[in-house]
Amino acid sequence: MAEYYIGLMSGTSLDGVDAVLAVASGRRFQSRASVHVGFPSPLRSRLLALHDPGADELHRSALLAADLCRLYSTAVQRLLARAGLRAPAVTAIGCHGQTVRHRPRDGYTLQLVNGARLAELTGIDVVCDFRSRDVAAGGEGAPLAPAFHRAMLGTRHNCVVVNIGGIANVTRLPARGPVTGFDSGPGNCLLDAWIREKRRRAFDANGDWAASGAVIPRLLAALLKHSYFRRRPPKSTGREEFDLRWVKRLLSGRERAADVQATLLELTARTIARAVKDCGPGMRDIFICGGGAYNGTLLARLSGLMPMLRISTTAALGIAPEHVEAMAFAWLARQALERKPGNVPAVTGARGPRVLGAIYCR
Repeated sequence: MAEYYIGLMSGTSLDGVDAVLAVASGRRFQSRASVHVGFPSPLRSRLLALHDPGADELHRSALLAADLCRLYSTAVQRLLARAGLRAPAVTAIGCHGQTVRHRPRDGYTLQLVNGARLAELTGIDVVCDFRSRDVAAGGEGAPLAPAFHRAMLGTRHNCVVVNIGGIANVTRLPARGPVTGFDSGPGNCLLDAWIREKRRRAFDANGDWAASGAVIPRLLAALLKHSYFRRRPPKSTGREEFDLRWVKRLLSGRERAADVQATLLELTARTIARAVKDCGPGMRDIFICGGGAYNGTLLARLSGLMPMLRISTTAALGIAPEHVEAMAFAWLARQALERKPGNVPAVTGARGPRVLGAIYCR
């Protein structure tokens, strides 16, 4: 019998909430409907501010979690209306929440969401706080999508899935051996932050502004010296390590803004290509998802850096690139309710498979 699950994802790009209604039947997991609800500018600004240490953080976090839940609930209502369903038809919501701290080396990761409030607002069981259980088992708590990538791709082997959200990550799916993966470094986060500061735009559509500039070799070399790129997997990262303050410390102040944007795009492309290479030989296909899948300049640069690999988006697999992560958390909600592991220890470094997520009943 088919079951319905909803996945909610708001990532480090801070563009808004992606909501996907998934239909689960046996081992099949398919998208039926989707909506996107953008973050109001004041909410985005408050979330960005919370990434930096400041006064009254506990109170601000609690208020933001409540505001996020109202936005999540709006996304759920619009999704149900689009699909022509009522809340009782949905088995559960899988909600990632909004990451404001990711410090697995200190033993914690923090995603803002109030699961009890979301269950109350929607009348649907909610599964959230997926990352903490993996961290408790000694893991990085991220990336978590590789388990879903493995399930999604079925028998397709020798490929790499690259998610380019605010942070980029790679999943290696070999014909033999374990699934592996890790965060490669910045995806869209620096690109979005720079264009927001310099041109008051949320993102660089198609990478056109970056394409108008020229890479600054000195700056690129300095960026590539970040210690994260020398760490061996398992590893994960976030805005704590990659933000504009880090970039600005490496600027002379004489650079053209478009050239900085071009250099940041090259940083994303180079570190993704390096991560794919580190996945090992024998890979034939790369499937790209996340918002970066719509950056034509970035995809062209990735093709130039990896000419022997076939690069396409997950649309070729039947899932729109912007829906993959939301689908993953719908799938992880189902895993939690069925008491099945949701992590891949070879990816996160956890001591073993763990059931992920806290369940809030409606």
